Amino acid sequence: MAVQMPFAGLLHRLLRISTCSQRLLCNRGILAKLHKCRREVRTYSTGSVTWNQNEGDDPESSSLSTKLTSRQALLSRRRRSLSPLERISGLLPQDALSPEVMQLREQNQQDVQVPVTHCTPEESGLGESPKEDDSENHHAAVEPHTQETSATLPGESLLAFGEQLVAEYRRKGRLEFRKMFQLQAGTRLQSSWGTILHDDIAGQPAGRFLKTGRGVPILIRRASLEDYVLFMKRGPAIAYPKDACTMLMMMDVTEGDCVLESGSGSGAMSLFLSRAVGSKGSVVSVEIREDHHKRAVLNYNRWRTSWSLRRGEEWPDNVQFHKADLCTASPLLAGRGFHAVALDIISPHLVLPTVTPHLHPGAVCAVYLANITQVMDLLEGLRCSALPLLCEHIIEVSFRNWLVAPALQKDGGYCIRKAPILHEDQRDETSDETDKEETTSAEKHPDFGSIPYIARPHPEQMSHTAFLVKLRKYVQ
Repeated sequence: MAVQMPFAGLLHRLLRISTCSQRLLCNRGILAKLHKCRREVRTYSTGSVTWNQNEGDDPESSSLSTKLTSRQALLSRRRRSLSPLERISGLLPQDALSPEVMQLREQNQQDVQVPVTHCTPEESGLGESPKEDDSENHHAAVEPHTQETSATLPGESLLAFGEQLVAEYRRKGRLEFRKMFQLQAGTRLQSSWGTILHDDIAGQPAGRFLKTGRGVPILIRRASLEDYVLFMKRGPAIAYPKDACTMLMMMDVTEGDCVLESGSGSGAMSLFLSRAVGSKGSVVSVEIREDHHKRAVLNYNRWRTSWSLRRGEEWPDNVQFHKADLCTASPLLAGRGFHAVALDIISPHLVLPTVTPHLHPGAVCAVYLANITQVMDLLEGLRCSALPLLCEHIIEVSFRNWLVAPALQKDGGYCIRKAPILHEDQRDETSDETDKEETTSAEKHPDFGSIPYIARPHPEQMSHTAFLVKLRKYVQ
């Protein structure tokens, strides 16, 4: 870009006065002229100036290593004040500068070295560090995304449409909101604390907090099998996870076993048995009611669909649902042998004569009964039928939820544990003021062990669920 003659004369004038920069700073008239010239010259060039420190080096490497971006120039200005020569010549293109000006610029840069390449974002006050190389910048931009996707559990993918998810909101350690929902396109999660679009949830890693329209953070995670059986749509009462796990331990179910279940219900126990026997085993589930049978099949298929989207592999299709009466279902069990039997029906003693011949010797029959009178009827049926079954024990699985939380004051602050005072008379006003200051600082950042805790049974407890009876087949 060509430079007009008045500016060439200005440059020669700067050369004459560069050796006495102190006089220039004291002369306000000259400074005013310089500022005026700076405003006029600014229209000629707005880019940064590239210059070489070592002319004998490789031109490409030297130009690449000494190129100053606009952000680096800004950082250098923050580190030290620029001379009038640097201010004016920095606004002109390089081809318009005379060799004398270039020589003076090289001397100034050698006197003061500005390490802009090592400046951190916090030190510079900018949002990011100075750019050094395109490849490094690209790697830094991709790295957070890589860490984000690796935050999911091994073998799992990001949240996808069709999965069963759970939304939770806790405030002051208490669960205020919990809901299981299926992720669908174009819908939204409704709550008293605001809404979240399902489209914003899809593609996120599980276990992330997302804010509603009202700014309330909601935890979005995948539903476990326990969550699913507790929140899925049900017809009859389900076998709760605490009882289902105990029954699995009673029957000692392992991978590859063949298990008989009577009373599909809503499909809760069927799902637990399906996971226990694995792909090599099988479960035969019999239900007498049509509506219960349809509900169990629907819940089972929904969980399998959600699992395939979550893990990228199919849930084992190892449960065979049958609508039949087990008392008259001898043809259905013909030629089968079972490692265990799970009964969840009103009158289990009526089906035991049909089930016992198909149970392997030494195997266990676990019975789920809601009332103690049903347990008495079962034992009376065993006595009268003389079946080769031994009642090992009858248990009730209790589940007590505890509340453990830091002790809080009425204003919301933490209670501070106070040390015992041995000599109250020796306390003076100075010590009282010191204690108040220590208490105030401790409320903001309490030390370890300085806060008392409360521990008591939770006011909301699960009531009685069922009695579990363990029957074992013996050899006569």
